Amino acid sequence: MIIGIIDYGMGNLFSVEQALKKLECTVIVSDDPAVLLEAEGILLPGVGAFPDAMELLNDKGLSGFIQSLPEKNIPLLGICLGMQLLYEDSSEVKPTKGLGLLTGQIRRFEKGTYRIPHMGWNRLEFSHMPYWLEDVLSDTHVYFVHSFLAINTEQQEVLATASYGGLNVPGVVGTGLITGMQFHPEKSGDFGHYLLAQWIANVRRTVND
Repeated sequence: MIIGIIDYGMGNLFSVEQALKKLECTVIVSDDPAVLLEAEGILLPGVGAFPDAMELLNDKGLSGFIQSLPEKNIPLLGICLGMQLLYEDSSEVKPTKGLGLLTGQIRRFEKGTYRIPHMGWNRLEFSHMPYWLEDVLSDTHVYFVHSFLAINTEQQEVLATASYGGLNVPGVVGTGLITGMQFHPEKSGDFGHYLLAQWIANVRRTVND
Protein backbone atom coordinates (compact mmCIF):
# COMPACT_ATOMS: atom_id res chain seq x y z
CA MET A 1 0.00 0.00 0.00
CA ILE A 2 1.51 3.30 -1.13
CA ILE A 3 0.38 6.55 0.53
CA GLY A 4 1.57 9.89 -0.81
CA ILE A 5 2.15 12.79 1.58
CA ILE A 6 1.99 16.18 -0.12
CA ASP A 7 5.12 18.08 0.89
CA TYR A 8 4.38 21.72 0.07
CA GLY A 9 6.57 23.20 2.80
CA MET A 10 4.11 23.40 5.71
CA GLY A 11 3.51 20.61 8.18
CA ASN A 12 5.12 18.19 10.58
CA LEU A 13 5.63 15.43 8.05
CA PHE A 14 7.78 13.19 10.24
CA SER A 15 5.08 12.18 12.75
CA VAL A 16 2.55 11.46 9.99
CA GLU A 17 5.09 9.51 7.96
CA GLN A 18 6.08 7.39 10.98
CA ALA A 19 2.43 6.69 11.82
CA LEU A 20 1.80 5.49 8.26
CA LYS A 21 4.89 3.28 8.29
CA LYS A 22 3.68 1.64 11.51
CA LEU A 23 0.54 0.77 9.55
CA GLU A 24 2.75 -1.03 7.01
CA CYS A 25 2.41 1.61 4.32
CA THR A 26 5.05 2.56 1.81
CA VAL A 27 5.23 6.36 2.03
CA ILE A 28 6.03 8.80 -0.78
CA VAL A 29 6.77 12.35 0.39
CA SER A 30 6.82 14.72 -2.58
CA ASP A 31 5.67 18.02 -4.07
CA ASP A 32 5.58 16.54 -7.60
CA PRO A 33 2.08 15.55 -8.78
CA ALA A 34 3.53 12.99 -11.20
CA VAL A 35 5.34 11.25 -8.35
CA LEU A 36 2.35 11.45 -6.01
CA LEU A 37 0.16 9.75 -8.63
CA GLU A 38 2.10 6.55 -7.92
CA ALA A 39 0.25 6.45 -4.57
CA GLU A 40 -3.08 4.75 -3.92
CA GLY A 41 -4.14 7.32 -1.30
CA ILE A 42 -3.08 10.92 -0.69
CA LEU A 43 -2.59 12.73 2.62
CA LEU A 44 -2.58 16.54 2.86
CA PRO A 45 -1.00 17.67 6.15
CA GLY A 46 -0.55 21.23 7.33
CA VAL A 47 0.54 23.49 10.16
CA GLY A 48 0.51 27.26 9.81
CA ALA A 49 -1.52 29.96 8.07
CA PHE A 50 -4.12 29.26 5.38
CA PRO A 51 -3.00 31.92 2.85
CA ASP A 52 0.64 30.83 3.02
CA ALA A 53 -0.40 27.24 2.42
CA MET A 54 -2.63 28.08 -0.55
CA GLU A 55 0.10 30.22 -2.12
CA LEU A 56 2.54 27.31 -1.92
CA LEU A 57 0.00 24.82 -3.29
CA ASN A 58 -0.83 27.14 -6.17
CA ASP A 59 2.81 27.93 -6.96
CA LYS A 60 3.74 24.23 -7.02
CA GLY A 61 0.78 23.25 -9.19
CA LEU A 62 -0.61 21.12 -6.38
CA SER A 63 -4.03 22.79 -6.06
CA GLY A 64 -5.26 21.43 -9.37
CA PHE A 65 -3.75 18.04 -8.58
CA ILE A 66 -5.65 17.82 -5.28
CA GLN A 67 -8.88 19.00 -6.90
CA SER A 68 -8.52 16.27 -9.55
CA LEU A 69 -8.27 13.41 -7.04
CA PRO A 70 -12.03 12.70 -6.79
CA GLU A 71 -12.34 12.13 -10.55
CA LYS A 72 -9.29 9.84 -10.37
CA ASN A 73 -10.98 7.86 -7.56
CA ILE A 74 -8.00 8.42 -5.27
CA PRO A 75 -8.88 8.79 -1.55
CA LEU A 76 -7.72 12.05 0.06
CA LEU A 77 -7.21 12.77 3.77
CA GLY A 78 -6.60 16.33 4.99
CA ILE A 79 -5.26 16.77 8.54
CA CYS A 80 -5.52 19.98 10.65
CA LEU A 81 -4.72 22.88 8.28
CA GLY A 82 -4.89 20.29 5.51
CA MET A 83 -8.57 19.77 6.37
CA GLN A 84 -9.25 23.51 6.41
CA LEU A 85 -7.72 23.91 2.95
CA LEU A 86 -10.44 21.62 1.57
CA TYR A 87 -13.06 24.35 2.17
CA GLU A 88 -14.12 27.26 -0.02
CA ASP A 89 -12.26 30.12 1.65
CA SER A 90 -10.67 31.43 4.84
CA SER A 91 -10.46 34.79 6.61
CA GLU A 92 -7.16 33.94 8.32
CA VAL A 93 -4.76 36.90 7.89
CA LYS A 94 -6.55 37.90 4.66
CA PRO A 95 -9.45 36.56 2.57
CA THR A 96 -8.12 33.54 0.67
CA LYS A 97 -9.81 31.08 -1.66
CA GLY A 98 -9.43 27.43 -0.70
CA LEU A 99 -9.61 24.20 -2.68
CA GLY A 100 -13.42 24.19 -2.67
CA LEU A 101 -13.83 20.42 -2.27
CA LEU A 102 -16.11 20.86 0.76
CA THR A 103 -18.89 23.40 1.39
CA GLY A 104 -18.17 26.03 4.03
CA GLN A 105 -15.73 28.66 5.21
CA ILE A 106 -12.86 28.74 7.70
CA ARG A 107 -13.23 31.41 10.39
CA ARG A 108 -11.54 32.21 13.70
CA PHE A 109 -13.16 31.25 16.98
CA GLU A 110 -14.95 34.27 18.40
CA LYS A 111 -13.05 36.00 21.20
CA GLY A 112 -14.13 36.30 24.81
CA THR A 113 -16.01 33.10 25.53
CA TYR A 114 -13.31 30.41 25.59
CA ARG A 115 -9.61 29.90 25.25
CA ILE A 116 -8.03 30.28 21.82
CA PRO A 117 -6.44 28.23 20.42
CA HIS A 118 -8.64 25.23 21.01
CA MET A 119 -5.91 22.96 22.34
CA GLY A 120 -6.28 19.65 24.10
CA TRP A 121 -8.29 16.44 24.20
CA ASN A 122 -11.96 16.43 23.23
CA ARG A 123 -14.50 13.69 22.63
CA LEU A 124 -15.83 13.17 19.10
CA GLU A 125 -19.55 12.64 18.61
CA PHE A 126 -20.42 10.95 15.29
CA SER A 127 -23.62 12.04 13.56
CA HIS A 128 -22.81 10.21 10.31
CA MET A 129 -20.49 7.24 9.99
CA PRO A 130 -17.67 7.87 7.50
CA TYR A 131 -17.69 5.44 4.58
CA TRP A 132 -14.30 4.10 5.70
CA LEU A 133 -15.13 3.59 9.38
CA GLU A 134 -16.68 0.30 10.46
CA ASP A 135 -17.24 1.19 14.11
CA VAL A 136 -16.09 3.56 16.86
CA LEU A 137 -14.26 2.70 20.06
CA SER A 138 -15.67 3.42 23.51
CA ASP A 139 -13.14 6.25 24.01
CA THR A 140 -13.31 8.75 21.14
CA HIS A 141 -11.04 11.46 22.55
CA VAL A 142 -8.65 13.09 20.07
CA TYR A 143 -6.10 15.90 20.27
CA PHE A 144 -6.91 19.33 18.79
CA VAL A 145 -4.67 22.37 18.22
CA HIS A 146 -6.35 25.11 16.17
CA SER A 147 -7.66 28.68 16.27
CA PHE A 148 -9.94 28.44 13.20
CA LEU A 149 -12.90 26.18 12.46
CA ALA A 150 -15.22 25.30 9.60
CA ILE A 151 -18.58 27.11 9.55
CA ASN A 152 -21.59 27.26 7.16
CA THR A 153 -20.98 23.60 6.41
CA GLU A 154 -23.28 21.06 4.77
CA GLN A 155 -24.85 18.84 7.43
CA GLN A 156 -24.12 15.64 5.53
CA GLU A 157 -20.44 16.60 5.13
CA VAL A 158 -19.86 16.94 8.90
CA LEU A 159 -19.40 13.41 10.16
CA ALA A 160 -18.27 14.06 13.74
CA THR A 161 -18.03 17.08 16.03
CA ALA A 162 -16.38 18.01 19.32
CA SER A 163 -18.04 20.29 21.86
CA TYR A 164 -15.91 23.32 22.71
CA GLY A 165 -17.03 26.64 24.15
CA GLY A 166 -20.65 25.89 23.40
CA LEU A 167 -19.88 25.13 19.73
CA ASN A 168 -20.03 21.88 17.84
CA VAL A 169 -16.63 22.00 16.16
CA PRO A 170 -16.37 19.91 12.97
CA GLY A 171 -13.80 17.21 13.75
CA VAL A 172 -14.26 14.64 10.97
CA VAL A 173 -15.67 15.87 7.66
CA GLY A 174 -15.94 14.55 4.16
CA THR A 175 -17.84 13.63 1.03
CA GLY A 176 -17.15 10.80 -1.38
CA LEU A 177 -13.47 9.84 -1.18
CA ILE A 178 -12.57 13.18 0.46
CA THR A 179 -11.97 13.11 4.23
CA GLY A 180 -10.76 15.77 6.65
CA MET A 181 -9.73 15.58 10.31
CA GLN A 182 -9.33 18.83 12.25
CA PHE A 183 -7.34 17.06 14.98
CA HIS A 184 -4.07 15.16 14.62
CA PRO A 185 -4.85 11.42 14.43
CA GLU A 186 -1.15 10.56 14.64
CA LYS A 187 -1.01 12.32 18.04
CA SER A 188 -4.40 11.17 19.33
CA GLY A 189 -3.59 7.93 21.13
CA ASP A 190 -5.45 4.70 20.51
CA PHE A 191 -8.51 6.22 18.84
CA GLY A 192 -6.46 8.44 16.53
CA HIS A 193 -4.37 5.44 15.53
CA TYR A 194 -7.56 3.44 14.99
CA LEU A 195 -9.06 6.12 12.72
CA LEU A 196 -5.89 6.30 10.62
CA ALA A 197 -5.77 2.50 10.44
CA GLN A 198 -9.41 2.33 9.34
CA TRP A 199 -8.84 4.96 6.63
CA ILE A 200 -5.78 3.03 5.36
CA ALA A 201 -7.71 -0.26 5.41
CA ASN A 202 -10.39 1.28 3.22
CA VAL A 203 -7.79 2.59 0.77
CA ARG A 204 -6.60 -1.01 0.49
CA ARG A 205 -10.16 -2.19 -0.17
CA THR A 206 -10.65 0.53 -2.79
CA VAL A 207 -7.51 -0.61 -4.61
CA ASN A 208 -8.41 -4.31 -4.44
CA ASP A 209 -12.03 -3.93 -5.59
